[in-house]
Parts: sequence; C-alpha cells; structure tokens
Amino acid sequence: MKRFTLVLVTGVAMTTAAYAASPIKVTTDNGVVIADSDSYRTLYTYAKDSGGVPNCYDECAEKWPPHLAQYWDSPRPPFSTIKRKDGKMQWAKDEMPLYFSTLDKKKGETNGDGVGGLWKAAKP
Repeated sequence: MKRFTLVLVTGVAMTTAAYAASPIKVTTDNGVVIADSDSYRTLYTYAKDSGGVPNCYDECAEKWPPHLAQYWDSPRPPFSTIKRKDGKMQWAKDEMPLYFSTLDKKKGETNGDGVGGLWKAAKP
C-alpha cells in the first residue's frame, strides 16, 4: 500500500509541474523553428541571456515561461540543460536558455518572434 501511495503522489506532482518535453524542429509560417515535442509550441531565446545563464525571472518568466527539463532528460548537442537560480533545470540550445511565449496560443505560432527586439524564435 505504501508503494502505491508513493507512486500516486509522484504522479500528481509531475502533472502539476511546468515541465515540458525535449525540443524538436517544426515548420511554421515563419520557417523552421525549435519547438516542444509534446505541444509543438515554438521556443524562444532571450538576448539578455548569455553563456548558459538565464536572466528571465519573475514578471519576465510569467510572460516567457522557461522550457523546463526533468531530471531524467538526456539532451544531445546542440541541446543541453542549465540550472536556474531556483534550482530547476531549463533546456538550452547552444547555451542559450529556451522559453515559451504566452503570446502563442496554439502549436506552430511564432507571435513572440522579435518582441522588444530581444526575443527570437529558436532556429535549428
């Protein structure tokens, strides 16, 4: 019985977390971009990030949620995972952290591309 309870609690925790699947290439109206393999939502890079260090937190992360990795993810180059200051792991491409945009409501949209001159749809 204890074993079943542990599995149930773990399953609930995983479904409420903001984790996403590994990145893939998808064709959009904006060309080929990197997207999440579960939702096919476009992923973005932020010009204020560099050297594998994310700089989008708080209000920024509410509009641009980080593409979080799970501990068992095994990225392959050019993808990697980086540690955020809250201890969570985030997917990166070429050491640039990857984010979703709340401007995209469905798969294949690239509404976040070019926002503020700081956000770009991640390209292969």
